[in-house]
Amino acid sequence: MALLQKWRDMAYSETANKGDLQRMWSAYFQQEKDIYAQLLADPDKEVKGTVKELAEKYDVDIMIMTGFLDGINDSLKKPNPIEEMEEDTKVSLAFEKELLYKNMVAAGADWLYELPEWEAIFDEETRKALYKEQKSSTTVVKPDKVYPNDPCLCGSGKKYKKCCGKN
Repeated sequence: MALLQKWRDMAYSETANKGDLQRMWSAYFQQEKDIYAQLLADPDKEVKGTVKELAEKYDVDIMIMTGFLDGINDSLKKPNPIEEMEEDTKVSLAFEKELLYKNMVAAGADWLYELPEWEAIFDEETRKALYKEQKSSTTVVKPDKVYPNDPCLCGSGKKYKKCCGKN
């Protein structure tokens, strides 16, 4: 069984004790934060290695590293083959800075997009702009409803029902 499937079975288990799951996720989020802090300290350096080597480098369990790789995959310059990934699979953590920041915002991971390491990468104005851009990209804006007696949208001056609203 591929590592990703093992990770998902463990992390999203329907049968596991809720308290155990909460503790597992709490530990995961702290370790994830530590890894991101190290990556963001030198954001232009490409970190490469096997899944096992990266787990050892960041002093985390293989399953935690698998979850981390699953989370960062959408932010990478070149996605890793996470579906069939094993311990000896070579992976890269070369990420797109703006995309990573936006994905952290989209995930609601304030403990990640508020890391102090971001301050050296983007100034406050840029971070605010990226935050706003991400939030507005998921906002659905419905157009105003046009009623029959409203002025026509084409600008003719006629009522909508007598102009473009005719069948």
